Amino acid sequence: MFQLERNPPDVMASLIKPRRFHLPHWADRLGAVGAFICALHCALIPVALAVVPALGLGLVAWHGFEFAFSSFATVLALISLYLGYRGHRAYHAWLLVAPGLLLIWGAYLYPPLHDSITPHAVAMAIGGVLIALAHLVNLRLSWGHSH
Repeated sequence: MFQLERNPPDVMASLIKPRRFHLPHWADRLGAVGAFICALHCALIPVALAVVPALGLGLVAWHGFEFAFSSFATVLALISLYLGYRGHRAYHAWLLVAPGLLLIWGAYLYPPLHDSITPHAVAMAIGGVLIALAHLVNLRLSWGHSH
């Protein structure tokens, strides 16, 4: 009689591959550009504080924007670097993003640092640059080498 041959389990397992979530290549570019813009914004805060009252603009909305942008930058950096790490298994970007995130959140949450204008601006600017550099390192590690 005619008998159907069964596929061994390893063949079936190789046919069904799990799909892994990957961010598009532009996600690290977006993170790097956003973090550099954030760093530039933070570096210019002392200048803006001198100019804004002369223009009659309020600073109340800046704190909400600062929290929203810091939150978005944190989520994007952590997801992007985690997904990149799964592929390249190099920790170099984490060495930059960790102090960057500590600086921006420390400058935002630590009242003596948050209330002083220049140290706050310096900490946020350095933190933003470190996050941007982490995105660039992750981009290089993820897309700049062959598998």
